[in-house]
Amino acid sequence: MDISINGKTADITLESERTIGELLSGIDDWLKDSGFRLTGLEIDGEKIGSGALPPAFDRELAGIRRVDLQVRSGAELTLEALGDAGACLAAYGEALERGGPGEAERVTGIWEGGAAASFLGAEFPELRRDLDAAFRGANREAARALLEERMRELAEPLGEIDRLEALTGSAAGRLEDLPLDLQTGKDGRAAETVALFSAVAEKLFRLYRILKTGGEDFSGLEVDSVPLESFLEAWNGAVKEMLAAYQSRDLVLVGDLAEYELAPRLRGFWGALHTMKDRVCS
Repeated sequence: MDISINGKTADITLESERTIGELLSGIDDWLKDSGFRLTGLEIDGEKIGSGALPPAFDRELAGIRRVDLQVRSGAELTLEALGDAGACLAAYGEALERGGPGEAERVTGIWEGGAAASFLGAEFPELRRDLDAAFRGANREAARALLEERMRELAEPLGEIDRLEALTGSAAGRLEDLPLDLQTGKDGRAAETVALFSAVAEKLFRLYRILKTGGEDFSGLEVDSVPLESFLEAWNGAVKEMLAAYQSRDLVLVGDLAEYELAPRLRGFWGALHTMKDRVCS
């Protein structure tokens, strides 16, 4: 049996796979690790639509001569979904202004049943929730700004790394001030610091994942003489510990972790991304 990906013969050796479903399961796992997604399937020249996929999974590989797969990068699919979400959000705003609530509800229904909402819900559930809220009357400008930011991250991640330097420094400085804020009863400022740290950290991780799927070799990258992967594992542990301490109001532990663990790690993570950027540009 011949297998092709985007029209090119693929060097795939079958092992114990007996059905189309087993074949696709193994290939899809490999694609995800490479930052790609399976988007189309043809069996012996017959295009298999989404509605016909479930019964096709049970087809025996024996007797099939050729399987053609279509794949696209996760970044490409995400950009497309974000663009569709933005267009739908704009249509929703126009419907509110010109067509009234009934037309706006119709646009909301189109969004909720569309491929973009389904994709973003599976890949970025928090973003999907924010968008759903915007289609129910929440701040559309904030949702639009969020979409534009995510699209910039995918379209120009290297520029986003540079633009994040000042905000990373500000967030790290706020973390170093957190013990004093907690001791002096500045709970509002402390909550803002935790929220800012979370937002910056999430953005750093998004940019890290984007660069990791770009095909560059980042082997040997270290942060303070610690391999990057080990650094990120320790980072995740410190974040979970601080959030748990914050929720239980163990303010002494929160302050210590913020000042001595997370602030320097935040700066170090941005520095690692900047090094990754330099490797891409070299």
